[in-house]
Amino acid sequence: MIRRREFFTGLAALSGLTTASCGWRLGNVRATSPTAGALDELHLYTWTQYTDKQLLKTFSAQTGIKVLADVYDANEVMLAKLQASGGGTYSLIYPSDYMVQKMVDKELLKQLNQKRLVGLDNLFPRFENPEYDQNNMYSVPMSWGTTGFIYNSEKLETPPQDWDYLWQNQKKLSKRMTLLNDAREVMGGVLKMLGYSYNSQNEKHIEEAYEKLQDLKYDIAAFSTDAWRNQIMSGDLVLAMCYSSDAYKLTRENAKLKYITPKSGSSLWTDTIAIPTTTSNIEAAYEWINFMLKPDIAARMSKRLGVATPNRAGFELLPKKIQTNPTLFPSEEILEKCERLSPVGKFTEVYDRYWTQLTSS
Repeated sequence: MIRRREFFTGLAALSGLTTASCGWRLGNVRATSPTAGALDELHLYTWTQYTDKQLLKTFSAQTGIKVLADVYDANEVMLAKLQASGGGTYSLIYPSDYMVQKMVDKELLKQLNQKRLVGLDNLFPRFENPEYDQNNMYSVPMSWGTTGFIYNSEKLETPPQDWDYLWQNQKKLSKRMTLLNDAREVMGGVLKMLGYSYNSQNEKHIEEAYEKLQDLKYDIAAFSTDAWRNQIMSGDLVLAMCYSSDAYKLTRENAKLKYITPKSGSSLWTDTIAIPTTTSNIEAAYEWINFMLKPDIAARMSKRLGVATPNRAGFELLPKKIQTNPTLFPSEEILEKCERLSPVGKFTEVYDRYWTQLTSS
């Protein structure tokens, strides 16, 4: 089952050689795992798009610490590499919300000394005590987003507002819409439409969602997490289920493309910064976290990366047109209806079973 940022992209992802699609250029990127280094070096293991040469230079100028970065494209790649190397000697890593839970359970993350953190009180209340990491004991949120629909506003006279739009406009959308190749996200959206939790562990609910998707199945062009981008830009698709950060990039390039977060609610995801138990330089790790918590750095990340910042002070530094952009910052009314994807343990087998039935025939 493919989940957000959890799919393997081949040897490139494993080696950390990929480059970001959003145009950021990494500085000092290495393809091999670090060995124990000097105390004036910081070893990052991060997403390809979460740092660039100028950011590294700014940090080094302020602290005198040199930064070396390895990159990955999937949480599972990061986890597998750390486990294979006995934890490695990275100073910092960037796990997504659900992965924080997994890594805490596996005792792979250090508990943070919050007395050493400067700026944690800058966070929006929603991110101060997340369910995946109560009281931010092991991680600091760095960016967030939602799951929704990107659509061609010139070809759809009536824009989508909620999940049920797909069924109400099934003939018009036939073979011109895609859904994510992600059981939890797709099932979750339908569960939300039916009035259930995105994280339901009631098999009757899952079966009901499956039956609704079966009604739609033969009008779906594909279940795709990535391929939809070129297709919607070319006009072959008129609607695609996607992540807000991906949509934001395309809506800036093409004004006819719009994004909505379904009004009945969707999933809310967060990427974080955490310190592995085998950190190579804990002093430098805290320096980096505090650097990233600075309002001006948080604002720069949001503008250049195209993700929502959880940093309230950073948000206040953003241009008004970004603050009011509903792709990055949906209304509070919608956010209150959104849920984080939570681990469902052995019940994952139920989701997988129905997903296999849906996608295999």
